[in-house]
Amino acid sequence: MKNPLIILNPAAHSEKAGRLPERLRAVCREAEIRLTGMPGDAERIAIEAVGEGFTTIVAAGGDGTINEVVNGIVAAGKPGVRLGVLPVGTMNVFAVELGIPLNSLEKAWGIIQQGGIRHLDLPICTSESGTRCFVQLAGVGLDAEVVRRTTRESKKALGPLSYLLSLAQVAGEKPPPVTIKSAEGPVRIGSFVLIGNGRFYGGPFRMFRKGSPCDGLIDVLVFRNQSPWDLLRYMHAILIGQHAELGDVEYFQTSSLTLHSESPVPYELDGEMAGYLPLSLRVEMGALPVIASPAGDRG
Repeated sequence: MKNPLIILNPAAHSEKAGRLPERLRAVCREAEIRLTGMPGDAERIAIEAVGEGFTTIVAAGGDGTINEVVNGIVAAGKPGVRLGVLPVGTMNVFAVELGIPLNSLEKAWGIIQQGGIRHLDLPICTSESGTRCFVQLAGVGLDAEVVRRTTRESKKALGPLSYLLSLAQVAGEKPPPVTIKSAEGPVRIGSFVLIGNGRFYGGPFRMFRKGSPCDGLIDVLVFRNQSPWDLLRYMHAILIGQHAELGDVEYFQTSSLTLHSESPVPYELDGEMAGYLPLSLRVEMGALPVIASPAGDRG
């Protein structure tokens, strides 16, 4: 059996980027390490690695790197390849969901060495841009527009603050209405939509109260309004965990979803711009084997 392969995004952690390869080689001595150089490299390397016979592929980066690696594993078409996670990126929501330590490379690698497997659901998204997976979250409308306007240079320099600056630019713009149809339930209309495959969004915020990456369902929040005042209300309610109780927010779970709009509306997957509506989503239950501690689903 081949040793694990680590796919490292060396630009994932701004000023620490230059030291990441050396740190990984010191801690993860039995693993092979390959570095990415541009968007799309992690997916390409993952496809090649599966073809070479690697059965454990570790994504070292943020949620965007994990997304690319997972899409590469899926595209390679060989079931059973295990995903490992070393959270060294700007945004590490997936690691928070799984209970993987964010501030200790040694502890995160220890989890991979232990080899415990959780079989997570895999949401599959189909649009005119093609078919892609996401592991933790997707956003339609406001969220995706913020991602679209936030440059890589800004993320490297400012980290999560870069998204708030983009949000300030987008706030107040009148969005096209989005029509949401689920496998069950009524047709809904919203200004923007957040979709989860777990509890967390944007870091520590427990956005999806019933969320689980192992229940065969995606969690959906439909926000009907988008004025600056509405966004302030939503943000305050999210901070205190009461956003689902607002009269102009609807929360539900479903096994499949379609979204469309009469005007161009972007969507993002795991924090990366992915395309424009229309979009269809479905869930492949237990399709993604991930190396994680059993404690990752507690709390």
